Amino acid sequence: MTDADKFLYGDRSAINNPLAQADWSSKKLVWVPSEKLGFEAGSVKEEHGDECVVELTDSGKKVKVNKDDIQKMNPPKFNKVEDMAELTCLNEASVLHNLKDRYYSGLIYTYSGLFCVVVNPYKYLPIYTEDIVNMYKGKKRHEMPPHIYAITDTAYRSMMQDREDQSILCTGESGAGKTENTKKVIQYLAHVASSFKSKKDQVMTPGFLCSYRIFVLKLLSNVLISLLFHLLSRAVQCCHM
Repeated sequence: MTDADKFLYGDRSAINNPLAQADWSSKKLVWVPSEKLGFEAGSVKEEHGDECVVELTDSGKKVKVNKDDIQKMNPPKFNKVEDMAELTCLNEASVLHNLKDRYYSGLIYTYSGLFCVVVNPYKYLPIYTEDIVNMYKGKKRHEMPPHIYAITDTAYRSMMQDREDQSILCTGESGAGKTENTKKVIQYLAHVASSFKSKKDQVMTPGFLCSYRIFVLKLLSNVLISLLFHLLSRAVQCCHM
């Protein structure tokens, strides 16, 4: 496994561990609210009306929790799942746990249905090289691990096949990595567009060339607009300071 593979595929060898599956089934594992950690794992020991006695997994401490505050835990086979839409128990605790588990394993990209959730690693990762770009080129989203390149390639292919404009929205709080991921989108599009080669039997009609040039112009204009908004947002932040 290469350095890049570690940050793309990760290690999910434990998902088929029968002992982990048996442990999950026997202990009735759940998530309970925690002031410090957000949610903690625990097992239901007793049930009394609207309340449950839950033994926390890490500390062994027993706490009383309202049934409405308990969230179900997914089976071990869903640990570090690439698309959270596949989770059997889709709740806040399970989503946060999956994102944290993947992040601590170096996996910063996770799908949530049509969306791609990115957690800023605040360090360089070897997953943006030309070799990685070529890995994702022309591949369907489910054929590759989650990545901003997969989202970009899907938009690019849809634009070329359907001849319709496509949009990629990068949103998040300040410091979330919007600008960096926008750069990766532009990097991928620039590489794919520059490596375009017509087949020998393909006739480059004026209409096709015109459409292709319009695409390049749109790409450049979007780059300039993105940079302008980035500079303006930085200027506003400096003024507030």
